[in-house]
Amino acid sequence: MTLDSGQVFHWQRADNGFLGAIADLPVYVEQRGELMRAKVTSASSRYPGNDAKDAHATIAHYFALDHPLAEISASFPADPIMNAARDFCHGLRIIRQPKWECLATFICSSMKQVAHIRQISAVLRNRFGGRGHVDGHVVHTFPSAQRIARASERQLRECALGYRAKSLRATAQFVRSGECNLEAWSALPDGELRNHVCALPGVGAKIANCVMLFAYERLHAFPIDVWIERVLRQRYFPRQKKITAQRLREFSETYFGEHAGYAQQYLFHHARVTMRKSGVSRDSSTTLRSARNDKQKDARLTGRKSTSMSMSMSKSKNRE
Repeated sequence: MTLDSGQVFHWQRADNGFLGAIADLPVYVEQRGELMRAKVTSASSRYPGNDAKDAHATIAHYFALDHPLAEISASFPADPIMNAARDFCHGLRIIRQPKWECLATFICSSMKQVAHIRQISAVLRNRFGGRGHVDGHVVHTFPSAQRIARASERQLRECALGYRAKSLRATAQFVRSGECNLEAWSALPDGELRNHVCALPGVGAKIANCVMLFAYERLHAFPIDVWIERVLRQRYFPRQKKITAQRLREFSETYFGEHAGYAQQYLFHHARVTMRKSGVSRDSSTTLRSARNDKQKDARLTGRKSTSMSMSMSKSKNRE
């Protein structure tokens, strides 16, 4: 559920698990009960001394295995809609994504379905990213901001980015120049961080909240896309036909508590999968991870060996 819940778009099913990359580390992972087993490519230059130990820590951090899910779930409001989403998404975690990769991916996501975002991510990785191997598989890592900044807009458009190519390239150039210091922004309070991210080309309020949640671990951030807007309007305000977007934002920022980002992700995944199982067509029910304000802003911008490991997927004192 975690890897198929619309927060990250490059992991592929392989054998009994998933194949992907954490930054520039190719990884194969599979879940066996409450254990996650992982295989990585040994890389002494990246992990001098004890590469298996450091890779273990990297993977555990990425998948947020330290998040106390029972406590987080208990903080949600106890209404029927939230209860159903919480039960359905038992075990789903918010991934800690690399900042540039998360920002770039969600710039590419504007007005796109999840399947299309995955295709764009794959093409960008294959054409501009690094190449690695793990467990007999080839893995392409996400291209750096420096590499994207050197690409032409035409080259990026050839990756099915459309108008998003201009925004992605411009943002990459800000990162390359140092004007946009994504790591330093970690120290900013929520309001300042949101303002900085929103000032980047191709970023509106929804994408900024996604970046805050998935890259900066601001677990209170509550992105509102068309799925979440539909849930809020139909399930929480069924009798108010003209409720404003501002009212929905104010409601979500207070009602869902300190872990509102987790609540949002559970509501999103539950709604999307339930709708898909009900047979609603993609044309009538899109899987967009973007909102109108993002579209409006964009329009204005016209020899290695394998190492295996296993780790617990929940704290021993707080088993999910």
